[in-house]
Amino acid sequence: MRCRKLMMGLVLAVALSTLAVGAPPTGAVSRPWADGSRPGSHGAADGSRSEGHETGERTRGAGRAAGVSTFRGWAFDTCLAPPVGTMRRWKASDYQAVGVYYGGRGRACDRQPELTAGWMRKVRGLGWKVLPVYVGSQSPCVTAKHKKDVRMGKHPWKQGTKEGRDAVKKAKALGMRGLSPLYLDMEAYAHRKKKCAKTTLSFVRAWDREVRRLGYVPGFYSSASSGVRHMEAARRAGVRDLPAVMWFARWHTRPHLYREPALARGAWHPERRIHQYAGNVKERHGGRTLMIDRNLVHAPVARIG
Repeated sequence: MRCRKLMMGLVLAVALSTLAVGAPPTGAVSRPWADGSRPGSHGAADGSRSEGHETGERTRGAGRAAGVSTFRGWAFDTCLAPPVGTMRRWKASDYQAVGVYYGGRGRACDRQPELTAGWMRKVRGLGWKVLPVYVGSQSPCVTAKHKKDVRMGKHPWKQGTKEGRDAVKKAKALGMRGLSPLYLDMEAYAHRKKKCAKTTLSFVRAWDREVRRLGYVPGFYSSASSGVRHMEAARRAGVRDLPAVMWFARWHTRPHLYREPALARGAWHPERRIHQYAGNVKERHGGRTLMIDRNLVHAPVARIG
């Protein structure tokens, strides 16, 4: 009997520790994945032994506990949402999730003839997961020349709040329900310029706060060596209202989630990372060719319907 009680106690302790890994950081607001990351918790998914092998699983942990739908596996993103017929043909590939550029004044492919609420329902019916990307105003010191005409203005907090509201509005119009992630695309910028970094961070925090207030999960996409490194520095400094999920671009390397040098291993962990490891590559599946970026995902996906 004593051994039996001891075993029960050990099981309870393990269960409680598992719940603790998925909990929001101390002092965070009560919304799902409220404030960036819980530092120092490596959990079970260290990426070195299982990344990319268990595609399409409905993962356990923080995502499920918070009501967020999460996905682990391979994804592609492409400028224009492909026709449903192409998405059907691409079921022959290893990809099970697709990134779509659904809104924002900085979106390169502004006209999206295929991207409707009906398209979202149909691709969900085919078994696809969706990663919604919002390309809003860009940093004042954005590197890309073609993004300089959509730089944020002199009131970044106000502008970030406004665009966060727009991101949610457009997500709802496409049938994305609350607790869906919305990924803010912030292209590479000179984050070491203090004034520019301050303005950019203010915009991102305001966008995050508004998206979170409206019941969605704020994510962040950027270059690992600029925007992602900037967010990690802010996390280490204890800044609030940071993104809940980190989508980092580091090309010409093998796909990985928890070995990114710009991020502490325990930051944005678990179920909070996407690695874009290749870009502007052509792939052909089911007789249809697309120009895509390649991603390894262990993160929230849209709740459609």
